[in-house]
Amino acid sequence: MATVTIPTSVPSPAEDCELLRKAFAGWGTNEDLIIQILAHRNSAQRKLIRQTYADLFEEDILKELDKELSNDFERVVLLWTMDPAERDAFLANEATKRLSTSNYVLMEIACTRSSHDLFMARQAYHARYKRSVEEDVSYHTTGDFRKLLVPLLSSFRYEGEEVNMTVAKSEAKILHEKILEKAYNHEELIRILSTRSKAQLNATLNYYNNEFGNVINKDLKADPKDEYLTLLRATVKCLTCPEKYYEKVLRSAINKLGTDEWALTRVVATRAEVDMQRIMEEFHRRNSVPLDIAISGDTSGDYKKMLLALIGHGNN
Repeated sequence: MATVTIPTSVPSPAEDCELLRKAFAGWGTNEDLIIQILAHRNSAQRKLIRQTYADLFEEDILKELDKELSNDFERVVLLWTMDPAERDAFLANEATKRLSTSNYVLMEIACTRSSHDLFMARQAYHARYKRSVEEDVSYHTTGDFRKLLVPLLSSFRYEGEEVNMTVAKSEAKILHEKILEKAYNHEELIRILSTRSKAQLNATLNYYNNEFGNVINKDLKADPKDEYLTLLRATVKCLTCPEKYYEKVLRSAINKLGTDEWALTRVVATRAEVDMQRIMEEFHRRNSVPLDIAISGDTSGDYKKMLLALIGHGNN
């Protein structure tokens, strides 16, 4: 459910590249032209633009953009122009170096990408950083966070709809047992969350709810100040209803004293071609304000224009 609007007739990659080259030339950068082109091309088209630009001008367009743009606008354009696997690798690597919400970025990548996309991101990480993402995450995290994040990032889940109800019942009981024991970092609990398909997990958690009278995340709220438990609840949410998880990230990013542009940029750049429509519907339902209005009230200039274009509310 992508929100990016692609024109009915798209110019050739060479034409786009010539125009982008013009946007970089002269005294000032033509930001509107950059938005007009890049915000209205899908992933495959952007990849062709990058290849063609390199062929025509012997330059990586990402380096050109980096040179010409600045601040939040630069970040959203760069993230958007990257290949999705390369973007995930970049975000994961950056997350290993930041202290604050980095665990959530890693968990998002692990839990909301398809098995194939996660595999491609791991390959892109190898190629770019000459190390594995698991290696870096193991090194930069500790304790329960490491115990959860490394298996999540190593996962290659079955993507189909087949569900085994016997397994669902027995694993719901295991989860309930471990939560009662407050063994939130137990290897069985982590094994279930990090290996089962999303369809299987949904069946397990539905059974959990019916059998034990609470949704699992309510039972995981034992200590609201426990950071590991907060990440564990976010993991469950990401695996079962990502739009609710992302709505909360956007709400926090926009409603803060001062916008959290990092979070806002990340969600829009990574979800615009995936499930942004669902996230926007959830945001409107939860906040009684459409996301485009919330973004317009909280951002400005070219950064605002780019974000609005990516969620399907641009002027072009």
